[in-house]
Amino acid sequence: MGENVDFRRWDELIPDALGLIFKNLPLQEILTVVPGVCKLWRKAVTGPYCWQDIDIEQWSQQCRPETLDRMLQMLITRSSGSLRKLCVTGLANDQSFSLIADNAKSLQTLRLPRSEISDSIVEQVAGRLFSVTFLDVSYCRNIRAPALEAIGKNCKLLMGLRRTMHPLEVIDKLSQDDEAFAIATTMPKLKQLEVAYLLISTEAVLKILENCPELELLDVRGCWNVKLDENCIKKFTRLKVVGPHVVDYFGMKGCDDCSNYSGSSGYLAWDFVAGNVGSDYDDEISDGDWEDDQSMEDVEMRFYDGFDLDNAAFDWPLSP
Repeated sequence: MGENVDFRRWDELIPDALGLIFKNLPLQEILTVVPGVCKLWRKAVTGPYCWQDIDIEQWSQQCRPETLDRMLQMLITRSSGSLRKLCVTGLANDQSFSLIADNAKSLQTLRLPRSEISDSIVEQVAGRLFSVTFLDVSYCRNIRAPALEAIGKNCKLLMGLRRTMHPLEVIDKLSQDDEAFAIATTMPKLKQLEVAYLLISTEAVLKILENCPELELLDVRGCWNVKLDENCIKKFTRLKVVGPHVVDYFGMKGCDDCSNYSGSSGYLAWDFVAGNVGSDYDDEISDGDWEDDQSMEDVEMRFYDGFDLDNAAFDWPLSP
């Protein structure tokens, strides 16, 4: 390399640039390792650029509800209103959902599978979710047609909805056609709809197809009462239907994030007929066996209980 090559020192990068770099690290390292390096790095990870996209879906599957609430409070606060994507599993109460809605002015992708949110809280705060384009409320047992109707009326940009259920969670229901009709009457811009294992009828699905002319993917796997013949489907030239026969493993996550939707080519990589469906789990950050409670305590002590970088001896040479 020539002698005139100019290396930029790490400690000369602005916090915004560092934040864009650090957000590619595993969650545990961002919260517990990076802040201990120097004051500049601590400033970067406590700023919003690391937290525009928050994906703690895997981590939240293994933590206690109170720990999850504290983590969400901390990360959403750091996003400073710039939150664009939030993926979390198992919200235990309406308060956490209200917190998300209060900070959703830039939110486009919201995934909340297996959450215990209610119709009433969704109806109360749906108006704050106006920028959401993709929503996942799969396996949310406590919401029904009123919540979906509120979402449709307020989320005018919504292009993707995932509302799949586990067969055992709907075994005591006679019909969920009211949910399908709520979708049909309030979500005309949908391009992707996944309602696998909902107890819906052919009539309800036809109503969705009639009222959602831009629909390109309809997942009705496990919706055994739905009978769609080829002549009916041919009328919708851009539509790809999956199901009701189940040809792949249960629980696949489907196409993700309609906020980056790029047209009809978005589904070409999917071989539905052969049942070859890719999962985006491989692309998610895995934090291994991070013990949630102990680590959460460490994180809070580090950031809230006097982790004093002003007096710490971290004046190492940071350039190459």
